[in-house]
Amino acid sequence: MEHPSRPQLRKLIAVGNYQFGRGLGSKLFDGSVKIECSRKTGRIRHVYIRGKLAATLRPKDGFLALTPHGASIVLSKVKDAPNLVLVDPSVAEAIMEGGDVFAKHVVRADPDLRPGEEVIVTDSAGHLLGVGSAVLAGSEMASFKRGVAVNLRKGSDEVFHAASDDE
Repeated sequence: MEHPSRPQLRKLIAVGNYQFGRGLGSKLFDGSVKIECSRKTGRIRHVYIRGKLAATLRPKDGFLALTPHGASIVLSKVKDAPNLVLVDPSVAEAIMEGGDVFAKHVVRADPDLRPGEEVIVTDSAGHLLGVGSAVLAGSEMASFKRGVAVNLRKGSDEVFHAASDDE
């Protein structure tokens, strides 16, 4: 792990701003960022914040794939986080364990979400449940009663408890 060069940091900030909204890139990637680059290409692969993996820069599309740690940082830095999906508290435990989010359990979703975009899943109290990618558009998630709305990549069971132990 190494500190990013100025161009690498500008790239991370630009991707964060584009993907999550203007201004969030610089809030997310402050002075505590370290990166890991590919040995073959030299491109950024992993982004660490405060020593923990926060995101992976996907080589296929150049976007960030957040980890639960990265999502918790986004939630702490922004009052109304973008790409947010709120789910019914009754399914919170299943989602934290890695289960996909079904449309019937979505209480509210960012209306600007598009299929394939990075999603942060929380309950109505704002507790992070997991991260994944949208299968449906945000407006469809809230109105559909069947099908998968979010393919969850990682539940936040261990991160949620670890974060509450630190505070």
